[in-house]
Amino acid sequence: MIDSSAFQGKKAAYYTLGCKLNFSETSTFGKMLEDMGVITAKKGEKADICLINTCSVTEVADHKCRQAIHRMVRNNPGAFVIVTGCYAQLESENVSKIEGVDLVLGANEKAHLIQYLSDAWAQNSDAAALHQHYSVKTKEIKTFQPSCSRGNRTRYFLKVQDGCNYYCTYCTIPFARGNSRNPSIQSLVAQCEQAAAEGGKEIVITGVNIGDFGQTTHERFIDLVKAMDQVEGIKRYRISSLEPDLCDDDLIEYCAQSRAFMPHFHIPLQSGSDEVLKLMHRRYDKALFAHKVNLIKEKMPDAFIGVDVMVGCRGETPECFEECYEFLKSLPVTQLHVFPYSERPGTAALKIPYVVDEKEKKKRSKRLLELSDQKTQEFYAQYIGTEAEVLFEKAPRGKAMHGFTKNYIRVELSPALAKEEYDNQLIKVRLGDFNHDKTALKGELL
Repeated sequence: MIDSSAFQGKKAAYYTLGCKLNFSETSTFGKMLEDMGVITAKKGEKADICLINTCSVTEVADHKCRQAIHRMVRNNPGAFVIVTGCYAQLESENVSKIEGVDLVLGANEKAHLIQYLSDAWAQNSDAAALHQHYSVKTKEIKTFQPSCSRGNRTRYFLKVQDGCNYYCTYCTIPFARGNSRNPSIQSLVAQCEQAAAEGGKEIVITGVNIGDFGQTTHERFIDLVKAMDQVEGIKRYRISSLEPDLCDDDLIEYCAQSRAFMPHFHIPLQSGSDEVLKLMHRRYDKALFAHKVNLIKEKMPDAFIGVDVMVGCRGETPECFEECYEFLKSLPVTQLHVFPYSERPGTAALKIPYVVDEKEKKKRSKRLLELSDQKTQEFYAQYIGTEAEVLFEKAPRGKAMHGFTKNYIRVELSPALAKEEYDNQLIKVRLGDFNHDKTALKGELL
């Protein structure tokens, strides 16, 4: 039994690390607490409840999680501190020992956040009841926490899938989130309809391995896409990340002629060397990846294509890196999300003998980031002088307003032109020159 009176009027602060999926889930946690009468603390206000949603994709991410926990505890003395997410699942006992942490919830338990929090409060007089941690073994992670929320943003983030069956040699995500699972298409369409009823215009589809949708319900990802495309009121959908071997040609064909799916793809490559891809246990080669990219550009010439690429993983010799660099240089991709390989305890990659030192990782990252900037700016430059519809997001008072075109070009509207009523509105603009740091094109209202 949950005593809702215990929640009334309390203030909560939230901190999220990691992917869009985590941001979506944190937003849902916030809504759950809000429904119980909890208010979100404003900047600078002391919170009664602190929730940190963690990431564990790299060693750096683990370090940032610990820093965030210490900071939240320090800034909110006496608050009840909850830690959840991937780092909490993998290191639940160690996290529970951090001073100031009261409750740690793993991947299976976070769906019942309110119940665990209520139970912990009921036992709060007993010092032994504090520093509780709950997490089950990976194979026992079965729950699916629905999430379709925008938090303080304009775009909604809809979680359609969780977990992963791939077990790539460098990755701990399957251990942190369990095997692939998903809700029904019917339930997801209902969430899209609710978002539309609330005034939402754009939904970003999130998950751990969304192309693997259907493991639970035996449905197909393309059928989900087709069903969502029929929801009136939603003007735009974006697919956040899709494995190359699960990015079906018929899905690309459908998106090219769909009503609301945008010409915007994000496809993880990880390495442009077939030798390294084999060491990673990835399920495709360079030829398949190139085929997907070229088909997207053939069907949607304006498409923005983002690519994840890892540098300095075990086995990536200088020759393998050069092969990767030249491969990416040759492809009509738009932007690279570059991240250095990080040793993760318990992963099979640790058995690979060739190790890249940190200095070399930084050099390789720098080269790829420079290539990314070049490709993105060349892509943006093609559209200077053209007209486009932009979905704008609210900006802090006196600051420039930002939004995105259909093909994910970031557009900046100067404070002199920006109006509060433009938030969550599709506005026609003429795309001008680059802004001062070349991260956006300037928008001119038509």
